[in-house]
Amino acid sequence: MLKNQRIFIIAILVAALFTGCSTDTSTFLLKSMTGNSWRALSVGNWPEYQASSYDRHSVAFDQPGWFTNRDASQYIRTDVVNGHQEHVMMDVDGAGAIVRFWLTTFKRNGVIRIYFDNKPEPEITIPAYDLMKLDLPLGRALLQPHSSYEPKEKGGSTMYLPIPFAKHCKVTFEDKDPDNQPRYYQINYVKLAHANTFSMKNFARIKKLADETNDKLLHPDSMITRPTSNIDQQLAPNQKASVELPKGASSIDMLSIRLKTDDPADYAQALRSTVLKIDFDSEQTVWCPIGDFSGSGVGGKPLKSWYRTVSADGEMLCRWVMPYQHNARITVINLNDKTVHVSLKAQNAPWHWTRFSMYFHADWKNRDNVPLRHVDIPVFPADKDYPMDWDLNTIEGKGVFVGETFAVYNHMHVWYGEGDQKIWVDGAKFPVEYGTGTEDYYNTSWAPVVLYQTPFANAPRADNADSFGYNTFTRTRNLDAVPFNKSFRFSLETLGWQDGFANFAATTYWYGLKGAKSSAAAHQSIPGKLPQ
Repeated sequence: MLKNQRIFIIAILVAALFTGCSTDTSTFLLKSMTGNSWRALSVGNWPEYQASSYDRHSVAFDQPGWFTNRDASQYIRTDVVNGHQEHVMMDVDGAGAIVRFWLTTFKRNGVIRIYFDNKPEPEITIPAYDLMKLDLPLGRALLQPHSSYEPKEKGGSTMYLPIPFAKHCKVTFEDKDPDNQPRYYQINYVKLAHANTFSMKNFARIKKLADETNDKLLHPDSMITRPTSNIDQQLAPNQKASVELPKGASSIDMLSIRLKTDDPADYAQALRSTVLKIDFDSEQTVWCPIGDFSGSGVGGKPLKSWYRTVSADGEMLCRWVMPYQHNARITVINLNDKTVHVSLKAQNAPWHWTRFSMYFHADWKNRDNVPLRHVDIPVFPADKDYPMDWDLNTIEGKGVFVGETFAVYNHMHVWYGEGDQKIWVDGAKFPVEYGTGTEDYYNTSWAPVVLYQTPFANAPRADNADSFGYNTFTRTRNLDAVPFNKSFRFSLETLGWQDGFANFAATTYWYGLKGAKSSAAAHQSIPGKLPQ
């Protein structure tokens, strides 16, 4: 079957979820996790939200409490059920699906219960504040312990098994630790027009597909198998090289890049100073240093994720599908003061362009010496030590956000990432996602962090145990991608364990219909010399 035919079969299935047609939702969502092409279609990008334990003092950005940092054990309410208390973590009406469930704590005594469709008994019961205790045989792509996880106490886990529901979903926790253990959580979910409710009893029916999905996510395609458009050239300082891609409707479905320098000591700077620029249909949508684009940040450290791979020998692979209607050009620019050798291969695949097709974007924003503040009590915006919501990017137009890379140079010898991530959509006054800390957003817990690799979140670089120096996080969105119709904003609170400074370099990946624009692209950062 031709690839463009598969795209539209997926699109039809996506549309079925919105129009109420009958389809097996668990099967569809699992298959969607490894089908990259449909993400470039504006049809079927379901609304995404997050329930979390964010500090409830955070009501509005212009009121005291916006940056308070007591993000643990915050719930919607507490219900009394059969004589015991259940803290409500999520309570959602209508059809939808949980697509990411993250949590962490120290002691784990208690019971998590997940109720569906207003039934009095839970369908899923987990006998601890620990997703690893879920009684389902899931592989490490769909259910993973955090790098800080200890079997008895401390540490958390993240689940990506999609859990659909037809009418209603409530997630609760009965806490059996009497000493007020901190309970942190983030539950990402999407709203659908129609869904078939998940059943533990019927999991056996989809277990084979779950195993296949898990294996694919852990072992993505890494081989170029079709003819490519190539750049293989030595670039002097301020020199660039370009290649035109096949004319007519098509798409890039794999991109391979290698850089080489005469002196290995110059390699990290070359990754930051060599820029990837892509024009689709005569409009620039990608402008990003190659090291940041790859997800590895500074230094070209190995990365193993679903959408991108950086191998130990320096090959950087990107598997995002990038469609275009008429023409495309890839340009590599050497902004360094030393020569670099570039080897680039772009593999194309068929694409049937329609009004639903979106362009791929990768924007880069860099700021040195971003001030960080240590604040743990309500303060007013007029206070001189008030932190800020530092925007990774803002976008105007219609599209979908699919991930970011956050490369940091921390000038302090303490943790810089205490701030919460916030995502606003379509001008809403309150974020659709309000996080609980930087490491939490990236599917780990208890900072500072160590290196780890998972299909959708990675820490490819962490130079020192106290987080001083270079650190890189990256997270890509799958079923938890964030669609927007008019506007999008992604910010990070500038909170650390003490007052200080850090350099931030943020790469945001997104798809947009023609005409969608971002602030990072409009005010383009230019890479400079790396701190030593």
